[in-house]
Amino acid sequence: MSELVIKLTNGKEVKMDRNTMEVINRYVRFELSLEALARELNLEGWEEAYELVKKVPAWIAWIPPSFFSYEKDRLLSKLKSR
Repeated sequence: MSELVIKLTNGKEVKMDRNTMEVINRYVRFELSLEALARELNLEGWEEAYELVKKVPAWIAWIPPSFFSYEKDRLLSKLKSR
């Protein structure tokens, strides 16, 4: 199965799995700093975390992690059918 990946300008790829979604969801819903977000996702610093947050669509950031796998599978099947 294909994976959803966010590619940063420095070439680093962040795989959008359940763990990543839980951290991003915590960032948008609670007071999690960009530094803490970077630490939890093993990014270089707040700049990479900020770039990631800018590239993740808002509806994905707000979706509950438990619902994310369903939506990911639905999106990937749409992309494959094109």
